[in-house]
Amino acid sequence: MGVGTAGVEDRVDEAVLDRLLGELDAGAERWAVTPLPERAALLRRTHAAVAEHAEDWALTAARIKGLDPASPLVGEEWLSGPYAVLTAIDRLARTLDALAEGRSPLRDLAFHAAPGGRRAVDVMPLGAVEGLLLHGFRAEVWFPPGVTDQRAKLTAGLGALRVGESAGVGLVLGAGNITSIPPLDVLYGLVAENRAAVLKLNPVLADLAGPFEAAFAPLVDAGLLRVVQGGAAVGGFLAHRPLVRHVHITGSIVSHDAIVWGTGPEADQRRRAGTPLLDAPITSELGGASPIIVVPGEWTASELAFQAEHVATMRLHNGGYNCIAGQVLLLAADWPQREAFLDAVRGALAAAPPRPDWYPGSADRCAAAVRAYPGAERLGPDGDRLLIEVGDRDATAMERTEWFAPVLGVVDVPGTGQAFLDEAVRRANDGLVGTLGANVLIRPEDRAALGAGFGRAIAALRYGTIAINAWTGLGFLLAATPWGAFPGGTLQDAGSGIGVVHNALLVDGAERTVLHGPFRPFPASVLAGERALSPRPPWFVTARTAATTGRLLTGFAGGRAPWLLPAALASAFRG
Repeated sequence: MGVGTAGVEDRVDEAVLDRLLGELDAGAERWAVTPLPERAALLRRTHAAVAEHAEDWALTAARIKGLDPASPLVGEEWLSGPYAVLTAIDRLARTLDALAEGRSPLRDLAFHAAPGGRRAVDVMPLGAVEGLLLHGFRAEVWFPPGVTDQRAKLTAGLGALRVGESAGVGLVLGAGNITSIPPLDVLYGLVAENRAAVLKLNPVLADLAGPFEAAFAPLVDAGLLRVVQGGAAVGGFLAHRPLVRHVHITGSIVSHDAIVWGTGPEADQRRRAGTPLLDAPITSELGGASPIIVVPGEWTASELAFQAEHVATMRLHNGGYNCIAGQVLLLAADWPQREAFLDAVRGALAAAPPRPDWYPGSADRCAAAVRAYPGAERLGPDGDRLLIEVGDRDATAMERTEWFAPVLGVVDVPGTGQAFLDEAVRRANDGLVGTLGANVLIRPEDRAALGAGFGRAIAALRYGTIAINAWTGLGFLLAATPWGAFPGGTLQDAGSGIGVVHNALLVDGAERTVLHGPFRPFPASVLAGERALSPRPPWFVTARTAATTGRLLTGFAGGRAPWLLPAALASAFRG
């Protein structure tokens, strides 16, 4: 149900909004006493509704972003929209099944040692299908030092362990870029915290109100979700209503701080005094300038080309409008192949399929980047993709600004081998804004040569998700991996955010997610000794059959037909 309007008008109908909050508060009370099997059943009805309306969802998102319906880039809207939500709902329902039977969601998973006296649990692949779809990829969740396997198993479940306790109504301020973000945030609050939600859509995604209300009709009918529209005035009104007991925002640190402290000189005074305007607790995901650390080695021409496409994907996926986009390429100044790799990256950025600059303010942010670095290279069909070699200039603007646009910076780091990696980690921790995600590219042979030093370097990286020969965007896509900034954000200094979402195994107190992927695609991976049968991933901006693969995978995830899985795999290999 729409309240307020997208665009210029931002009308607050206080009576209507308060009525919706009352309905949700009653729904949260009912949900709190709902037995776990009935909760799982509601999730499965929601899964069926999402599957039924997945095409409308994905194609509406493609229209919002101005994509040519025939472009392979439409695959992004399938995979990062309904597919991500379908897999999350399925895994959340399975987690509730386990808890209803008295089993920890982590009971049958493998625990092992991680660097720095930590313990870790393997959370991907979960089952044969995920192992087939992402063959050669794996994910683990690290716990802070001192957390035992037994404690991790006993506490997994979060709000589902507290049947009878209602967390009331939460406000979800939806992101305007990736379309699965708002519903995934709603689902996590519902299952992990026993919280109903009023979802305020970002005006950029206003046209998704209809598809969302249809896809999540079971939750709406149960009084657990209301979808509203409007701008900052609607969001601000809701955030400060007495019935709203929690706020979650995915967006910018500016928006977060405006909600918490207000604006103007008074905001600074409140921050210094530690007296926020917001009474309710807030969690957040706020982005940053994510590093791509390239550990030097002797790469083949095909490895240079593949990893250049990987880097281009990290920057250009969704047009570059991702909080987890790779932004700062940390290269070894002494790497003999530095120029060859940069040439390959330059070519991959230029050759990626065209798309409009659809997110508001993109051109202005690119212009600001050019003012900061007048030597920026303009690449792509429209010259709107920027490659900036910082060189001996001040790197502050590149490292401390989240450009949220197709801007890729290159910063040189001295040394090779372990010395380079340690310095790159220091630069990523101390120089770059944010702690959401870091990417590391390294040949398996070079990783083996570093031995324990590599593990110590990964442990030293203070990021919520670390992807080794993968993109941290996969950590967002996976249902089981907790998604959020590295722990430590506060109201006064939220950084990349506070808390986590997704986390469909309902892990309590995770420190970080660590992803591992193959350095080479199949068949080069197998020929080089890697146990990985995955082709070029369908989320690559260079995947020619991504739209078909995304549609087929979404159909399979929605339970439409088992034959869609081999068809999706065949499409991925053709791409």
